[in-house]
Amino acid sequence: MMACQEPATKTAEGDSSEAIQQKQFHASHYPKKKEAPFSDVVELGNTYYLSGQIGMDHTTRTLVSGGVEAETHQTLKNIEEVLERHDLAMSDVVKVMVVLKDMKDFSTFNDIYVTYFPQRPARTTFAAKELAANASVEIEVVAVRDN
Repeated sequence: MMACQEPATKTAEGDSSEAIQQKQFHASHYPKKKEAPFSDVVELGNTYYLSGQIGMDHTTRTLVSGGVEAETHQTLKNIEEVLERHDLAMSDVVKVMVVLKDMKDFSTFNDIYVTYFPQRPARTTFAAKELAANASVEIEVVAVRDN
């Protein structure tokens, strides 16, 4: 396992004795994704904003085969992996945004989704004409670390 790249960190001291929390931008832990024009995670205090994930097998850099079912499982596994890199778990997720290529996949997607998120975080789901790499599903999450 590779360690996360050191985040770009900023802190500022205000008039009070507490430091103001600033954003930390975390690049991907996958070598081939490090040059992406976006951060894998942006951390602000106890809140972690993850970039969207698709059903990409990051070892082969290809979309998994098997349609929306296989892609949904892989997408959620990718999210789990990113969360674990920051000592978080799926149970820390409080908000989910789901983009499906076809709303006909909504029921199939939900059947898989509930097995990963029994806490039922807030969620938005919609369809888009096309997704990156011709994916069937993309998922973005927000997680909060308990104090």
